Amino acid sequence: PDLLLLVPSCRAKEIKTKLGTLLQKPDSAIDFIITYPEKPEKPPKAQKPSPEEALQWRDSLEKLLQNPYGLTSFCSFLRSEFSEENIEFWVACEDYKKTKSPVKMAEKAKKIYEEFIQTEAPKEVNIDHFTKAVTMKNLVEPSPSSFDMAQKRIFALMEKDSLPRFVRSEFYQELIK
Repeated sequence: PDLLLLVPSCRAKEIKTKLGTLLQKPDSAIDFIITYPEKPEKPPKAQKPSPEEALQWRDSLEKLLQNPYGLTSFCSFLRSEFSEENIEFWVACEDYKKTKSPVKMAEKAKKIYEEFIQTEAPKEVNIDHFTKAVTMKNLVEPSPSSFDMAQKRIFALMEKDSLPRFVRSEFYQELIK
């Protein structure tokens, strides 16, 4: 289980599945091959922003999250602090809003709720009781805006708390050199 902490959480389910398969059939270790398109801790070099572009991120979490390199760097930083649940929730909400199929939307809504919103969720985000109640009410009939209030609260939390720490981090200082 400790190995899972070293891997970006978007791959954790795949790894758990493969681990489960391996534990059930010890002779099938050949099936347990995990390929990594890139190192989890470093964004691809080709997309590295200019120092001027990275400097804009100090005052705009929105600009940071819109840039693939910035998002990856921010995720890596939060993972290093063991506080990646907020950005993972935000990314899950962005993906959810792009979902067209009502069936898929309902599936994703349930998954996001179980992973991030419900009390004692594995990656429970820190939202107030009112926001949680509104979100639960919105999930009775899932729509693209079901998580909007919770996502805005988490964005504000990251902007106020995580962004200033990121800006002081080595991750960021390397980008503005």
